[in-house]
Order: sequence, then structure tokens, then C-alpha cells
Amino acid sequence: MLVVVPAYNEAAAIAGVVADVRRNAPFADLLVVDDGSRDETAATARAAGAMVAKLPFNLGVGGAMRTGFRYAARNGYDAVVQVDGDGQHDAAYIPVLLNGLATSDVVIGARFAGSGDYVVRGPRQWAMQVLAQVMTWILGVRLNDSTSGFRAAGPAAIRVYAQHYPAEYLGDTLETLVIAHKAGLTVSQVPVAMLPRLGGHPSRGILGSTIDLARACVVVVLGLVRDWSLAPDGAQ
Repeated sequence: MLVVVPAYNEAAAIAGVVADVRRNAPFADLLVVDDGSRDETAATARAAGAMVAKLPFNLGVGGAMRTGFRYAARNGYDAVVQVDGDGQHDAAYIPVLLNGLATSDVVIGARFAGSGDYVVRGPRQWAMQVLAQVMTWILGVRLNDSTSGFRAAGPAAIRVYAQHYPAEYLGDTLETLVIAHKAGLTVSQVPVAMLPRLGGHPSRGILGSTIDLARACVVVVLGLVRDWSLAPDGAQ
């Protein structure tokens, strides 16, 4: 099993994230994908004991995760768990996500499904609720949190995502669910709690997040009409 941590300028938090994963999932390999950071994220992660893939440019979470999934596919991993580099994802829930893979190809760690006290308010909250309802309708399964990046993928999903993983902002959450649906993968959610950031700053403010969530509706529509056919094994 592989834990992939996409990280951009998270030198203040990444050592704590690595330690949290090691403590709660000692059985897992850990790959930090440094997404073109301008600080010491890569060196700090390596010193903490993680494998590190360093991208030359900032590609966003989607680009970093695509790197992680291709690494997982080429090295025969049967599960990938995404954990953000800011320390907000509680690694204690990694076994819970993995247990969900017994019946689903993709398992989302849902922040609004009854565990913990994580809240968002105002326009951002309304947009996230609308998107969750839209994705529930598309996938035919109840989703409380379609934009959570804390999730697990099983063998079939790894094969799909190694070839098709969007790099656009929020494509790594919403569009990946559309891709899963069109590829015939099953999706479910488990409730998780969130932690305070260990360091750094959020990549988007409330206004920016709201605008991007609105744009995400277009991303979902485009995802539904695109062809996500898989290339033969070994061709990417």
C-alpha cells in the first residue's frame, strides 16, 4: 500500500505529516510529491524518512497525484491513499479508508458525514452542498463531501488514474469521481474528522474557492462528455 502526499511549500508541516502517517500506517510506503515548492519541502520530507518525487514546476494537486498513481501502477501497489501535506488529514483514518476498499474501488473521507466538527460557512458551504448533490445524482450513491482530497483507491482505480488524472484545480476531486463513474468503478464514503493545519497557509481563500467551485460545475459537465478509454497495459 502506498500513501501519496502532494505538497507545495509545506516545509513547516511535512515532517509532522510524515510522522503521523508512519505512526498510524507503519505498513505503508510513503511518497511525498513535491509540487515545485520554493521552500525546503523536499529536503524536510526526505529527512523525515519519506520517499520524495520532486516536480520541476508547480502542477497542482492533480499533477502531483498523477505522478503518485503512475508510480503506484508501475510498482504494483494494490492501494493508494491520498493525504494532504498541510496536516489537516488525520492519518488515524487511513485504516478506515482501506477497509472501505473491500467493497468499493474509490473511498472518500467525508468531512461532513458525522465525524468531527469541521465546518465551512457562507457561499463556499452552499456551493459545496450543491456539488455534493450533483455528484450524488451522477454516481447514484450518497456523497456528503465530493471535494474531499482524503481518499483511497484500489487496484482498478489505480489503473484508471495512472492514465487519466486531471490536473485542473478541483479536477483532482470532482472530475476524478466522474472518471470513476464512466470507468465503471464503485465509489463510497466514510466519515472522517479533520485536524488544524500544522503550518503554511491555505492555497485558496474563501472567494477564490467559491469561484473555483462554480467553475467545477463546468469541469463536471466536460468530464461527462469526454472519452476516458484506457490504453493497453503499459501504454500511457
